[in-house]
Amino acid sequence: MAAVTRLSLESFWTIPRVNSLLVSPDGRRLVLGIQTLSPDTKKFVSSLWELPADGSASARRLTYSEKGEGAHAFLPDGSLLFASARPDVTVKEDDADGRLFRLPAGGGEAEPVLSVAGGVEAIVTADRAPVAVLRVPVFPDAPGLAEDAAKAKNRKEAGVSGVLFDKFPIRYWDHDVGPRQSRLLRVDLGGEKPVTADLTQDAGNALHEASYDVAADGAFAASGWLRNPSGVELSSDLVLVEEGRRRVIADGADFEGPAISPDGRFVAAVRDENTTTEEPGRGTLWLVDLESGQGRDLAPDFAQRPGPPVWAPDGRSLYFAADENGRCPIFSADVESGVVRRLAAAGAYTSIHPSPDGAFVYALRSSFESPAQAVRIDVSTGEETVLPTPGQPLELPGRVEELVAKAPDGVDIHAWLVLPEGASPQNPAPLLLWIHGGPYNSWNAWAWRWSPHLMAERGYAVLMPDPALSTGYGYDFLRRAHKRYGQDVWPDLEASLDAALSRPDLDASRTAAMGGSFGGYMTNWVAGHTDRFKALVTHASLWDMEQFVATTDTPHWWERQFGPLDQSKSPYEAVSPRSTVDEIRTPMLIVHGQLDYRVPISEALKLYTDLRRRGVPSRFLYYPDENHWILKPGNSRLWYETVLAFLDEHVLGAGWRSPELL
Repeated sequence: MAAVTRLSLESFWTIPRVNSLLVSPDGRRLVLGIQTLSPDTKKFVSSLWELPADGSASARRLTYSEKGEGAHAFLPDGSLLFASARPDVTVKEDDADGRLFRLPAGGGEAEPVLSVAGGVEAIVTADRAPVAVLRVPVFPDAPGLAEDAAKAKNRKEAGVSGVLFDKFPIRYWDHDVGPRQSRLLRVDLGGEKPVTADLTQDAGNALHEASYDVAADGAFAASGWLRNPSGVELSSDLVLVEEGRRRVIADGADFEGPAISPDGRFVAAVRDENTTTEEPGRGTLWLVDLESGQGRDLAPDFAQRPGPPVWAPDGRSLYFAADENGRCPIFSADVESGVVRRLAAAGAYTSIHPSPDGAFVYALRSSFESPAQAVRIDVSTGEETVLPTPGQPLELPGRVEELVAKAPDGVDIHAWLVLPEGASPQNPAPLLLWIHGGPYNSWNAWAWRWSPHLMAERGYAVLMPDPALSTGYGYDFLRRAHKRYGQDVWPDLEASLDAALSRPDLDASRTAAMGGSFGGYMTNWVAGHTDRFKALVTHASLWDMEQFVATTDTPHWWERQFGPLDQSKSPYEAVSPRSTVDEIRTPMLIVHGQLDYRVPISEALKLYTDLRRRGVPSRFLYYPDENHWILKPGNSRLWYETVLAFLDEHVLGAGWRSPELL
């Protein structure tokens, strides 16, 4: 039996983090993508591990490299393709940032297959042919990988870093969109040497971050295809791609997660209607008949937005996960009837993969009581088996409960409550209100970036509500705060907070609120609308909505709701937290990364300046090398230490104790 690890600020970084799961073609093996702390403790390194599908043995590590391994996929013969920046020892000089390797099914050394100067972004393989389609970044004028490598070398030697743009997008989350552009590269591995073919040489930026799938025989692919029809507007069509040909099979909305049926007759995908100034967009499961060209909503009565679909081996049904009532279950949709049934609902599920015989579904399952675990679900009975997963079992420093409150309009507001050990009427715990990002999101899964258990270890209770705009509660739940944001989200949060504080084991006199991204927006909104909290922590937050929409990487998403920024600023001013800056009295800790392009650093700079001018007690934790998320182990630990020091100062009255490394 594996040793039990107690979660703490000391052990947190040493726990293996399971991020992905694959099932081998024979159904006997699972491959897990796992992050572990590097020997120098300065970064997390990804590696691949193998786990018997029947859970008969512990997982064993398959790959070891300083650079780690990225995208990976099985070929029909059971060999495993993976991307890595590890060196190719068969080549004397190779300056590539990425390479494709092949690990034989029977084990042994990984064999280099292909050198890709710009790296390999994604790998999808055919089920019945030795074919892989890679998404790779290539310079626009480079006809092939060799020419791309030569141009990269010339730019490096000339000291050139400039990028010229003539359309959107310019950047995304934490990186520039260019100078290379993504393409789909077909690699035939059936002969002695790999044969490559560029399927999308004219793609431009259309394949940036695109999700795609490959037909079972390797003959064609289905992909999202980004369009920039005018100005800053972006839309993603659904296309079929063969060498030299491309055909649009669905448009008029945004499509993602395409999946081609085993017989090649259908393509399923998630279809997201564009949000408008009147209504939030609906997400549906879309099915396209490739023979007729007709598309339809596969499950029109399903109330939630589905995640990317996965075909059952017999092609008669599709599996997908969807947020629902504070969880993210697996559902099955019958292709013929559209009937949806819930297969598993014990937590939040990702990496869904059916066994080749269709008898089981394998997935990763997490919750606020456990990081991701590999599980096997019997399709006929729904019985679920937890498989031995690295990093498990884990002992938590507290307990998790559910709480349901009534909003002012009578709607139920679901929340998770993490309580520290020892919380009782005789020893009530201080409470932290955590506000999720999104805004279309839900508290339902384990997270390493924001762990409530590290707060519980220090004696804090953490309340995590799903207010208006949260997913998993139906379309009307999104409509309740459409375009109003703070005005209608805060009453839901306050109702949940009041319900929690009616408990005798929580201390209503010692509270704080925290949030990141849209949660940071809400924290800033709360700052100007109530003085009930002792402290506020705002991370990667929106402050001045006019400034924000003009500088974010996705201005079109906001302009669909509020209208073009250059035509009317009043809708943005109405929802801008900065509009009540003169009302703020509560001490605030601001956290932001320089490389955050979703919420640019200018938001934090303006917020901090505004607070200092008005004498509001405030601190600014700035990361020059982080983005929307604080990912490096040392920086992440410093985040927790600084946040806890700030809370201890203002909520507990302990006085400021600066973390040692600040």
